[in-house]
Amino acid sequence: MTIDWIFQPLAALNANAKEQGLERQGQLTKPPGSLGLLETMVVRLCAMQGVDKPNVDHAQVVVFAGDHGIAAEGVSAFPQVVTGEMVKNFSRGGAAICALARQNNAQFEVVNLGTVVDLPNMNYVRDSTIMPGTSNFAQQPAMTLDQLSQAMTVGKAAADRAAANQVTLFIGGEMGIANTSSATALAAWATGQSVARLVGPGTGLDLQGVSHKAQVIESALAKHATAMISPIEALRHVGGLEIAALVGAYIRLGQLGIAILVDGFITTSAAIVAAKIHPQILDWMFFAHASAEPGHQTMMTSLGAKAMLDLDMRLGEGSGAGVALSILKSACVTHNEMATFAEASVSEKSA
Repeated sequence: MTIDWIFQPLAALNANAKEQGLERQGQLTKPPGSLGLLETMVVRLCAMQGVDKPNVDHAQVVVFAGDHGIAAEGVSAFPQVVTGEMVKNFSRGGAAICALARQNNAQFEVVNLGTVVDLPNMNYVRDSTIMPGTSNFAQQPAMTLDQLSQAMTVGKAAADRAAANQVTLFIGGEMGIANTSSATALAAWATGQSVARLVGPGTGLDLQGVSHKAQVIESALAKHATAMISPIEALRHVGGLEIAALVGAYIRLGQLGIAILVDGFITTSAAIVAAKIHPQILDWMFFAHASAEPGHQTMMTSLGAKAMLDLDMRLGEGSGAGVALSILKSACVTHNEMATFAEASVSEKSA
């Protein structure tokens, strides 16, 4: 299986629609700039969607799930079976992101790329199993090139389904016990910062657990350093199935010209890998919130990105993006439904 498709160019933003959006903002019954970042965000959406009145009413949430072999090193406070148990919880609609998707009338699905426990067929869960979790990257590369290619292609397929469903905003979520270890390793590779500066508690490790986790990741990065010579090789050696799917989805969404709302720590590690392949992917991305995981701000700074919200969240699943979706809806509704000065017969600012 080939991954040559990831190097195809991304779609271009619509400059005319951006100008039309800016022009409309200048005509609305408010002082210029008084809605702050809501104005900036909606004008960006105009450029992404090629319209002067954008919307995010047709949003889709896709949670990619996969287990991690690095869990064998004791880097998570929860056992690996939780990944599969949470996939079942997603199917029943019981997770935070499920509630937030319902609140926002967003389409919802889970894509299972491989868990250590066999799972039955379930509602809202698409079985795209590649293997029962990645290999332990403390001992060997997390994936073969073919397994990585399959995972990225699963992400591509999710983006293609979103396009077929005329989705106007895509939220990628993730579930995988020990995936903060993969995300931390990728962040260290991408930013050049030390693991000690980036590592965090994940699912709730104590200080001793965090210290052990850092040692495991540092040792693994040293083991694979000479092989991690490209974003693809970095992802193959220390990434996760669900992170690879997110990278594939993000790149394909950029190629298709669909707006992306990035969630938190794990999904930003996928975004930073995607940006190493296509720097212009950032044109298609909003960043939902500032994760409480220590390494998130370092990644955001490296990307030159600004989070929409800072609520001390670190759940994952896409939950921070689910909250931020309401903000984007507010940006659109004020832009689309406010009266202009002429429509409201309100005097404009004096020259």
